[in-house]
Parts: sequence; C-alpha cells; structure tokens
Amino acid sequence: MSDFDNLMHAAREGRADLTPDWGQGRATFGGLLAAMAHEAMRGQLVDERPLRSLAVSFVGPAAPDQPVDVSAEILRQGKAVTQVESRIHQGGDTVMVAMGSFGSGRESVVSVDQEAAPEAPDPGSAQPMPQIEGVTPDFMRHYDLRFCLGGFPFSGSSDRTMGGWMRFSEAPPAITHSHLVALVDTWPPAVLPHLSQPAPASTLSWTMELVHPMPSIGPSDWLLYRATIDQARDGYGLTRAGIWTAEGELVARSQQTVTVFA
Repeated sequence: MSDFDNLMHAAREGRADLTPDWGQGRATFGGLLAAMAHEAMRGQLVDERPLRSLAVSFVGPAAPDQPVDVSAEILRQGKAVTQVESRIHQGGDTVMVAMGSFGSGRESVVSVDQEAAPEAPDPGSAQPMPQIEGVTPDFMRHYDLRFCLGGFPFSGSSDRTMGGWMRFSEAPPAITHSHLVALVDTWPPAVLPHLSQPAPASTLSWTMELVHPMPSIGPSDWLLYRATIDQARDGYGLTRAGIWTAEGELVARSQQTVTVFA
C-alpha cells in the first residue's frame, strides 16, 4: 500500500499523522487534506453513491509534521443525493471544512456532449516540473507533472492558460476518487506564471465536480489539465480548469479562488 493510500485509510479511522514530505511551505498540501476529507465522507455512506461535487474551504494551514483529526457527518440523505460535511482539525483548530455531494444516476431527457479536450503535445515531449530547492513544494515528489500549456510559474508569462499532463510518481494500486481529488489540486495556481520571481500563493476555496459515468483510468495513465484565469486583481485570482484522459474524455472540472502575495 502506498503512503497516500495509508493516509486515506487513516483518515477513515479519524486521525492521521502528517509527514514533511507532504509539505507545501509551512502547510500541508491542500489536495491531500481534501482527499482525506473525501475518504472520511465516504466512510459515512450507506451505499456506493459516487462523488458528484466537492467544495473545500482552507481555513488555516495544517503543519506537515503534526497529526490531524478528520471527522465527517451526513447532513441529509435523500433518495438519490447524500450531503456530507467533513472537518479537519489540528491542535484544536479547524484547518479545513469540506462539503461533498454524492448522487446516484437516474434517467433524464437532458443529454449534452462533453467539452472537447484541448490540443496538447504528448507527455513524452512535455517539460517535467523542475525540482528547485526552496521553490518546488516538498509534496511534488509524489507527482509527475509535465508542462505543455502556457508558461511555467514565475516565468513572467502573460498567458491566461496553464497546464499539462499529470500522474502519481509511484502508481497506486488503483485510481479512486480520492486519488483524483489530490491530483487535480497538484497544479500550482494558474496566476503564478504571471510573476517574474517566486512569491507565496495559496488556494482560499476550491470546488471540484466529477464526471459520471467515470472514464476508465489506469494507475499509471496520464491525465491532461488545463487551467484558465477568469480574472485576477487585488491579490486574488479566479481560475477554472478541465481534466481529460489521454483519449480526450472529460474527467472533472475545477474552480478556485487563489490568494497571491505579490
């Protein structure tokens, strides 16, 4: 079982020991915390309703060398949709609050084709995420990112888009919804390429929606990520992103409010 999967198991049990290799500066990687919250939510379900939407608010930083307590509570369970809230605490402080919507499929007259995937070079010809001491977050060692859309962080780019290919560095036994939650949040904020030198930035709030039926995704498959800046001003940026398989099948959508201190 991978380190990530061990942490997911611990989250279902209600308490997990964070380690520095999942650090992001003075905090823990937010995608890991969101995935842990999802695991806790799923542990409360009485059936296999899939995750449709996850809304996350990062209240405060979770230190990467201390344990966290993870809780989840069903707020309402209907015939098709279950609403679940999860909270993560560290040292008595709330560091993250999440709301998950889990819904069974049903027949509908509404049927709209997915948004087409963007054109992108294959992963082998894309640029790997550089590992720069003091700049690249520690948690990035768990992921393989290949840039091919827009500019690199801190490159002074004026492009509104950023992205490329992504997968885990060490392939897990299977790709679950929790793995997808963590993968989607792996990318740096799309506003960072507009900076010409390193500066702090973090996600304030994040919403992710999964597509169902879910395309087949193997443990070592590449996924394509493209983020677009809708607007950025006064130290905040609004971004949205799409995630596709290598075959061009839509997997998820993501929206973020980002804070940038530059």
